[in-house]
Amino acid sequence: MSIKELLFAVADIWMIAVGFTYGIKFIRNYKNYLLGIEWMIVATSGTNFLVYGLLKAGHDSPMYTGAAFLDAFSRSVGITLILVLGLMQVTHRYKPSTAVDIGAFALAAVAGLLLLGYQDTIGLPAKVFFIVVNVLTTIFLAYFVTRLWQIGERGHAMGAGVATVCAFVIAATYDFVKIPGDDAEHTIFYILALSTWGLQMFVYYRAYRAFDAYNTRVAARAATEDAPVTA
Repeated sequence: MSIKELLFAVADIWMIAVGFTYGIKFIRNYKNYLLGIEWMIVATSGTNFLVYGLLKAGHDSPMYTGAAFLDAFSRSVGITLILVLGLMQVTHRYKPSTAVDIGAFALAAVAGLLLLGYQDTIGLPAKVFFIVVNVLTTIFLAYFVTRLWQIGERGHAMGAGVATVCAFVIAATYDFVKIPGDDAEHTIFYILALSTWGLQMFVYYRAYRAFDAYNTRVAARAATEDAPVTA
């Protein structure tokens, strides 16, 4: 195994571990099924990608098709609309219904199927679509970072800000830039991308936890102030 392959495996395992660990925590601790399931979908995609890479399977492999579907699933709706709806549960105290949860993932599945193999079929319009939805998501994430700063969670704000900037760079270069010296499988790019996606899931969970704790303190303070005074 070369150094590049080792770094790829380490980056992928990092993303897998973060995705499953914090995906479960989102569901168990906050009943946030949008973020919990999406985190685990990303981890599942990483697991498939790791096996595909280690086995050096070809593009005709079912694992390659699976990786392409899950990639389109998350880039179109998963780490865009679903991420925003999930974070709104702390920024706006939004409580999505079961129908919204199911509908969001159904939409992501349809988008994943429609965009499967977009490089050879849809081409540039699909690539532009991915950039547009990422820009819109990044705008919301900038708002999320600003809110974290305003409530005094500046460490989490800086962490989320760094992760968001790195993720935006990855998204902007995904289909348009080849790193000098990279191989045909884009190993260097994926080392950077997998590391970044793992970082995103890690810092967003921790920022979400801090925001939720802040909301709980505010609610408790409001309940105390509104409590009737007895003689």
